[in-house]
Amino acid sequence: MRGPPLTRILTGVVLLGSISAFAAVPPEAGSFRAGAAKIDITPAADAALPMSGYAGRIEGFKSIHDPLHVRAIVVDDGASQAALVGLELIGMSNATWEKMTARLSQETGIPAENILLASVHTHAAPAIGTYGERATGDVVQRRAAYVQKVEDALAAVVRQAKAGLQPARVGFGTGQAKVNMNRRARNGEGGWMLGNNPDGVSDKTVAVIKFETLGGEPFAIFSNYGVHGTVLGSANLQISSDLPGATARYVEQHYGDKVVSPWTSGAAGDQDPIYRTGIDFRNLAALGQILGEEVIRVAEGIKTSPRGRIRALQKVVTCPGKRTVQPPGRGREYKFEDADPIAIRLSLLVINDIALAGVSGEVLTNIALRLKLESPLTRTIMVTHCNGSSGYLPDDAAYDQVSYEITTTRVKRGCAENAIVNGFVEMLSQFF
Repeated sequence: MRGPPLTRILTGVVLLGSISAFAAVPPEAGSFRAGAAKIDITPAADAALPMSGYAGRIEGFKSIHDPLHVRAIVVDDGASQAALVGLELIGMSNATWEKMTARLSQETGIPAENILLASVHTHAAPAIGTYGERATGDVVQRRAAYVQKVEDALAAVVRQAKAGLQPARVGFGTGQAKVNMNRRARNGEGGWMLGNNPDGVSDKTVAVIKFETLGGEPFAIFSNYGVHGTVLGSANLQISSDLPGATARYVEQHYGDKVVSPWTSGAAGDQDPIYRTGIDFRNLAALGQILGEEVIRVAEGIKTSPRGRIRALQKVVTCPGKRTVQPPGRGREYKFEDADPIAIRLSLLVINDIALAGVSGEVLTNIALRLKLESPLTRTIMVTHCNGSSGYLPDDAAYDQVSYEITTTRVKRGCAENAIVNGFVEMLSQFF
């Protein structure tokens, strides 16, 4: 997909979080306001849609374990409005993202460039064609019906969040959770595989943004953590929001469901949960509790402010493309060929001194760590699977270990890391 040139500076923010719509409160001149909403997007129990993330599940899911949701926050700083929408799906293609964003903009009046769509990357949700899953016959019709349901919910959730704008306070904090691990492991044959690598790079940071009323009552708690939504393995045939949803539900239930707590994926391209449970949902709940407890602990210590200056930019960078023609193996050399260039969309969203750096792909950890070091703002959060899909985005050094991420990426070495980090630093330099 060819991206547009650098978009104009926006005065809108996007933050993922919600609750079922609040009553609108007349704004004060120049005040910061926020409204939030949450809508169920669970497919019908008999839809039998193919599942995403693993091959071989074309026959479709068999039952529903826990619901899927779409969440949104609309914010207003007195000059313009913006929206962040979070989906409990694996992701969406560039074409799907463009279509959904265009409808959101048309129906809500929020400019398309002020809207951010982020997926949690659960591998236990229906496949909506994001990664080219095969489908034929009535499966195509069932999938189209589900995609329509998601589109309708997206439009409705942003409308509800906008209708519920009220004066709000916002604050930021971080913690640590040890529920992720580097997954790029040696295979014992001189190569690399998907596995557990406790010595590999891993960022344990839990980033939290809290929204509350002027009276101090929290109504949305955004969290971000770098881990794949793959606690449940390829044998699972039940719909689930996996670790992202388990974390969100734990936080929401702690607050008596008066808070909606959207979770977003950090740089998780090389990060798996500390263990996979196959189809054991008890272990999934346990990991969700560990991560959720840390989100709550951090949120309780956050000091908020009624100030909320919003700034944002979007930019598309393009990298040379490649296609793997022979994966590595015993006695076999890794081979690839040139392919079409890959567009990577960078979506920068700043509230006060909190920067959300949205990337349209699966970013490896070292890129996010480097961005944190070079960003002029110490409160910088990378949100991945945002505004389209660019596939795996490895740092330059990662190409030395030819793992799944390297054979799968469509981007040649020597571009993605600098394009992402330098791109965001240049965008931030326009504000700071």
